Amino acid sequence: MEAWWQSFLEWFMSLGDKYGVNPLVFGSIYVGAIPFFTLSLGWIVRNYRRGKSLVIPVLLAGFFFVSAYLYLFIAGHNIPWWVYALLGAMIVYGAYSTFTSTKRKARKAAQQEQRETPNN
Repeated sequence: MEAWWQSFLEWFMSLGDKYGVNPLVFGSIYVGAIPFFTLSLGWIVRNYRRGKSLVIPVLLAGFFFVSAYLYLFIAGHNIPWWVYALLGAMIVYGAYSTFTSTKRKARKAAQQEQRETPNN
């Protein structure tokens, strides 16, 4: 089992040399952006409920969503075309999924707030 793990690590780290991207930096950006992405989603829902502008929180959520891939696109070289196509498809799907999920949560929160507010 240990030999398999060592082989996997060598292969994984060799990808960085081949494509000019440090896998640890990519992974750190990817994992490090998760809390900021989540906070941005909360900001979107809060602003939606309050009727405020969604522009800045949506832009930030989008940036945190693609930040690791931006690193790949900027620092990487000799990356196969299919990687760009796959990442593009993942980004489009992720953006659509995040949009629909956030919209559903914001509507649910607004409906709940409306039920809790007494009518005058």
